[in-house]
Amino acid sequence: MSLTPHFSPTPCDTAGLSFWLLICARARRFLVKIRYDMPVHVLAKRIADICQVYTQEASLRMLACTAILTAVDDERGPQLFKIDSAGMVFPYKATAAGAKGHEATNWLEKKVAAVPDTDDDETVQTAIMCLQHVLSSDFKGSDLEVGFVTEGGRFRSLGEAEIEAHLTAISEKDM
Repeated sequence: MSLTPHFSPTPCDTAGLSFWLLICARARRFLVKIRYDMPVHVLAKRIADICQVYTQEASLRMLACTAILTAVDDERGPQLFKIDSAGMVFPYKATAAGAKGHEATNWLEKKVAAVPDTDDDETVQTAIMCLQHVLSSDFKGSDLEVGFVTEGGRFRSLGEAEIEAHLTAISEKDM
């Protein structure tokens, strides 16, 4: 589901669904009131503030929920934020979440530091290589869902055939 052409949050599991709904509601309310898309840094800060308040209340904190928001801002360029359920928000160049999120984030930071400017294909391939490295497994196109924000600021999901093409390119690089 794409909320706006520039913003498409994706729920990862049922535990994160309430987090996803909160993000969608805040972004939609801003769009209706102000008549333009909420900048991602403002949305990330607002969601983090709400989570921090719920952290202080007994039994209201959303456990094991992490949100990763990305967009291309007109003034600030590409932005990526990670928000956790305690209300902490941090900007990143590349990040990951989940069971091996720290290992994946470390791997991504090394790769991004080595090659800071990449095109869309290189970025997608780097993300897939990170998954392959951290999880120590090979994937098929049907095993992955890949989405990214293009330079124009639009969210785009890749189809299974496009993912297979990237997997083939990665395997040809390794040889």
